[in-house]
Amino acid sequence: MSTEQPESQPDPPEMRRAEVARPVVRERAEPESSVAVAEATGHTVSMRDLNVHYGRNHAVKDVSIDFAGNEVTALIGPSGCGKSTVLRAINRMHDETPGARVEGEILLDGADIYASDVDVTAVRRVIGMVFQKPNPFPTMSVYENVAAGLRLSGTKSRGRLDEIVEASLRGAGLWDEVSARLNAPGVSLSGGQQQRLCIARAIANEPEVILMDEPCSALDPIATLRIEELINELKKSYTIIIVTHNMQQAARVADTTAFMLLGDLVEHNPTGKIFSNPYDSRTEEYVTGKFG
Repeated sequence: MSTEQPESQPDPPEMRRAEVARPVVRERAEPESSVAVAEATGHTVSMRDLNVHYGRNHAVKDVSIDFAGNEVTALIGPSGCGKSTVLRAINRMHDETPGARVEGEILLDGADIYASDVDVTAVRRVIGMVFQKPNPFPTMSVYENVAAGLRLSGTKSRGRLDEIVEASLRGAGLWDEVSARLNAPGVSLSGGQQQRLCIARAIANEPEVILMDEPCSALDPIATLRIEELINELKKSYTIIIVTHNMQQAARVADTTAFMLLGDLVEHNPTGKIFSNPYDSRTEEYVTGKFG
């Protein structure tokens, strides 16, 4: 037991601070109920004059916005307005896009994640991503889908893996549905279950922020409701930023909503204000369906 402990325990806070060059790291909380709830630490994401270019296409223009900790922020706007581009900039996905260029600052708890001394892998470890289409690893079981990132980061103890896999599946509201078939292929689950499996995979890696890019667009209404309920539960532990075309969904799950148009941030306000008394007339025209 003692020989495995150094590998199976989470990284010390000082080590993870060195990896990501930021001052705050949340330790994993043990599950207290059917949902694993971590201490609310309020990790914040701030953008300052963010610009994203794809070659000559200026996709995002001078966006400055603060995403509050332990809240859900929805990014809304017509297709091609830059909202998914903003989301992907937050965990440096544009690093993998030929011709893409990111300018400005993105700060996690006050530290610039684009600084030259920042480990990109460490950034993606603390800023998880859930995509539009459920994407469980097709050759892996339910268990291995959740454990894959843990194994890559050095966790070898089967007991520790079992503990984190169960806590993550509980946190994603999926444990009761899959506990008897952890060895079944992840792709054998329903679409809604697959998306929650992807959320479990994300939270297994101890993120502080979860990004969701149209997480319900491929799901039926019942599965969508489950994901929305899960989002409301997860914000107790994580800062969540969600891109959605569904105005009703934004109204249901988001604490604040940001409206984007043609690469510009038009307005960012509490969700109730965005949908009832927006500051900008373009916001009102969009949320009332006059264009989109």
